Amino acid sequence: MTALSEDQVLAVPKIELHIHLEGTFRPERVTELAAIVGENPPRPVDRLFDVDNLADFLETLDWVCGLVRDEPTAEQVAYDFATYADDQGIVYAEVIVNPTHWSGLTTAELFSACARGFDRAQADGMGDFRLLPSILRQQSEQEARQLVEWIEGAGLDRIVGLSIDGNEEAAGRTGPRFAPAYADAARIGLGRTAHAGESSGAEGVRDAIALLGVSRIDHGVRCIEDPEVLDMVLERGITLNVCLTSNCTLLYSSLDDHPIRELATAGVRFTINTDDPETLGISLCSEITLAAEHLGWNLSDLIEAQRRAVEATFCSEADKQALRARLDQTVGT
Repeated sequence: MTALSEDQVLAVPKIELHIHLEGTFRPERVTELAAIVGENPPRPVDRLFDVDNLADFLETLDWVCGLVRDEPTAEQVAYDFATYADDQGIVYAEVIVNPTHWSGLTTAELFSACARGFDRAQADGMGDFRLLPSILRQQSEQEARQLVEWIEGAGLDRIVGLSIDGNEEAAGRTGPRFAPAYADAARIGLGRTAHAGESSGAEGVRDAIALLGVSRIDHGVRCIEDPEVLDMVLERGITLNVCLTSNCTLLYSSLDDHPIRELATAGVRFTINTDDPETLGISLCSEITLAAEHLGWNLSDLIEAQRRAVEATFCSEADKQALRARLDQTVGT
């Protein structure tokens, strides 16, 4: 049994670094939007994401995001995320948004609306939420570089980094194709992360580090399968943004098969995240509780995990210091 109570988990200021806006639509919002545009869900909304594979999951995600066809609605979706995060005690998050899922909006419309939603939420006393535009693995080198070019010209302060997501297995090796876009991102000062080390195996982690120059990896857990790649992760101080329930849905048969204990024993820096909380029926508090029970965490361990997350963020040093101060206040109470 964990030494952490639900109240303790909720009370600690939390940081989330691996969460997709596309995976945060509340069922009532999906029902409302489907009615507005006159579309029927492919399955009952309470079983919308009861699918057998990642391809079907992504297809359903496209359908949900396609219901958003104007900026005010996108702004509200971002605000909905903020209210969820506030309920979880999340004070800072970097939210992945892949514009290819949102067929009803241009990239500029989507991110401008999301930024306004996060601005409104912060003005209402909620947390500080940033944006990570994400490349789809099936995109071309040119499309990836165009996204970075757009980011450079957009001047949206809430955009702090670049990501890659999508079906690793279906897309094959993509590191060489996207290396130029990541070099562009480095040039303009963007933080760099990438989904790797899930279906792609340890070789995906190697490419993300060696070719893309990432400082953190979303998932990344299969680095444990290759001692050389594990050494790369350790030597370069790479942070893995781990999602236990997501991994046990798509990759491992149970938590006992998950390598999180081995990664912790090896000294790998990692954070606990949700990936797609609404689609998986989880929350950050429930994932932290799951991790605490599995790893034997106490309150100090939880706070230390949040400190690791602060150091892995892409925000400014001043913003990091403010987050550190909030955690210090928690220790002192």
